[in-house]
Amino acid sequence: MTRFSVIGTGGVGGVFGAELLAAGHDVSFTSRGSNLAALQANGLQVFSPGATLRVPPERFFGNPADIGPVDVILLCVKSYDTESALRQLTGTIRPDTVVISLQNGVEKAEMIQALLPGSIFFDGVAYVAAVISGPGEITEVGSLRRILFGPSHDAPHHLWKRAHELCALCRAADFKAEVPGDIALELWKKFIFITAAGGLTALMRLPLKQILGTEESRQLFIDAMGETESVARARGIPIPSGYTGRVMESLAGVDPAIYSSLYYDLIKNKPLEIDALSGAVVRLGSSHGIPTPVHCMIYAALVPHHRQHLSRMKS
Repeated sequence: MTRFSVIGTGGVGGVFGAELLAAGHDVSFTSRGSNLAALQANGLQVFSPGATLRVPPERFFGNPADIGPVDVILLCVKSYDTESALRQLTGTIRPDTVVISLQNGVEKAEMIQALLPGSIFFDGVAYVAAVISGPGEITEVGSLRRILFGPSHDAPHHLWKRAHELCALCRAADFKAEVPGDIALELWKKFIFITAAGGLTALMRLPLKQILGTEESRQLFIDAMGETESVARARGIPIPSGYTGRVMESLAGVDPAIYSSLYYDLIKNKPLEIDALSGAVVRLGSSHGIPTPVHCMIYAALVPHHRQHLSRMKS
């Protein structure tokens, strides 16, 4: 049995953590505010198409230090909460503790490794369509549950061995898991899609299917992905030829109910991950001399909401 700590009980942490607990592992979760109060009172229910998973109240904590040392930390907090969350993890980490980031974005590794030098760090990507649908409730739309994680491509053999051991453990917990040869490539492949999907579903307040079903907004979506793909190539990421086109083909049967987490955070008056998404595209594009007009527009339109709600949250 492996001891896990899930830092951030949202759609990603809630679904994957609940599955690991159901598979017999020792899994504890952290949250905060009203969500933590609901979880500590009644536990968590994850409503999935195939089944309902339940996590009892005693599994939830406000401070990771109360959990104690663990084998694996799944870092699932929003990007703007990363630094504050990492500073609370000191007492939970041993020299062999693995920290797996399942957060959005492509700029997180350096900060995490700098603040947690005594851990093993694996960057990662999560694919799951799930949202907090009520106090102590997460609703999953569709059956896509997939994570990819691993060390940098030049890491020593023992780290690759550890990654594959954890991957096998995840596969036994009823979701797909992979250890890719180039985790940076996988991060950018998701980033190309999520920066467009996140920004435009939030900006337009429309589901992805409706955006793609309208000629003008469909082209805007393609242009947004194209900008991020150009930035990726400028940074030496080996994005496959025609990648944006293949993503568009894969979205032909997208669920009509699919929005992005950025959209849900916006309508719930929460801070947004806009700095880690379109903001990052703009910053990195500028550093390479690549124009990013669509993402400049998305960022300019959404960053006031983020700053307002972040300021209120901290006050």
